[in-house]
Amino acid sequence: MSGFKKGLKDGIPIALGYLSVSFTFGLQGVKGGLSWWETVLISICNVTSAGQFAGLDIMLSGGGFWIEMACAQFIINLRYALMSISLSQKADKSLSGIHRWLVGFGVTDEIFVMAMGNIGEVSRQYMYGLIALPVAGWSLGTLIGAAAGKILPEIVISALSIAIYGMFLAIIIPPAKKNKGIAMAAIFAALLSCCFKWLPILNKVSGGFSIIICTVLSAGIMAALMPVKNEEDGQC
Repeated sequence: MSGFKKGLKDGIPIALGYLSVSFTFGLQGVKGGLSWWETVLISICNVTSAGQFAGLDIMLSGGGFWIEMACAQFIINLRYALMSISLSQKADKSLSGIHRWLVGFGVTDEIFVMAMGNIGEVSRQYMYGLIALPVAGWSLGTLIGAAAGKILPEIVISALSIAIYGMFLAIIIPPAKKNKGIAMAAIFAALLSCCFKWLPILNKVSGGFSIIICTVLSAGIMAALMPVKNEEDGQC
């Protein structure tokens, strides 16, 4: 059980961070018209911040499931598949079969970084411990946020909803300060989003498709204009 206990210990700071972020998702879900249990169920089944907020926007705007929702989630969460492939190279023999599927469900940006930073190989016991508290924190934070959304006055809920914009700024600004390409991609995506919001014809495009178009265009154009170089050989 030493591996599991170590995983639990490493997952504590991640769980605390998830608790505050998912609180905002709980508020947003209830404010948008979902019941508290529907909002919590989304968090339990997904555990992905950007994907859940994008998915919530698509649901509340009446977007299609198979095209808009599926495409948006595929594009936004594709990085998790790449992370899981990389993480599989660090896993020991105990992490095989069904355990890879179960651990793959809980792979997030922070959990991936923590696992990859672990010295030596990672076992399934360690991964289960590492995932347990963050998933619980994400679900509990959503529940608290959804409950608060039922109790707090509308003016307070609107004020607290601003927290999600602060969260995204906190995610974008640090890497953008180090990499000009990331900064330009974020700015270009924001400009595209404004175009889909206010320009004639473009403002007729549904929220789901606008997310997909902004994501693909901004990432694709910046990848072509400002590719990331390989640190080892200097090639792109």
